[in-house]
Amino acid sequence: PPIATPAFRAFLSRFTSSIRQGLSQRRPWYELIDRSAMARPDNLTDAYSRIRKNLSYFKVNYITLLVVVLAFSILSHPLSLLVLLGLLAAWVFLYLFRPSDQPLVIFGRTFSDRETLGALVVLTVFVVFLTSVGSLLISALLVGVAIVCIHGAFRVPEDLFLDDQEPASTGFLSFLGGAASSAAAAAAPAVASRV
Repeated sequence: PPIATPAFRAFLSRFTSSIRQGLSQRRPWYELIDRSAMARPDNLTDAYSRIRKNLSYFKVNYITLLVVVLAFSILSHPLSLLVLLGLLAAWVFLYLFRPSDQPLVIFGRTFSDRETLGALVVLTVFVVFLTSVGSLLISALLVGVAIVCIHGAFRVPEDLFLDDQEPASTGFLSFLGGAASSAAAAAAPAVASRV
């Protein structure tokens, strides 16, 4: 079974270690919700500057908040959750962790890896963009981004110690960079053999 393959186990271990490493960089939640540090911005430039500084400082907390909003939205719509789980299972079992020496056979027809990939991409586009699942995901992301931007605009960043951050970590999802490349390296042999 695909779950027992070494590539899948390596992917899971690297994924969990990258999540742990990313969560270790989060700031204390009491700093995020400190009401004494909240003030209305003077103008749009001030709000934009605050958002940039707060994104840099609270990036892991903000990503966690976005994930919670997304999870709550998906869990409140069980049919969408089942559709997304089915789509994930299709990718995992039919393409990512299926042994490359075993062709996919459905109803007596053998499918090549390119045909399987094409069908999965079409199915993903259909599910995400042409069903209510896509609108649910987009609306949840927009609500999460709105919450983050409102908090970032109203949180005064003067008491934050932005100088102690390492210069190599730039960008909103920078803590995922090393984890994503290591997870991609773990799954690369299985995926590269299919393409």
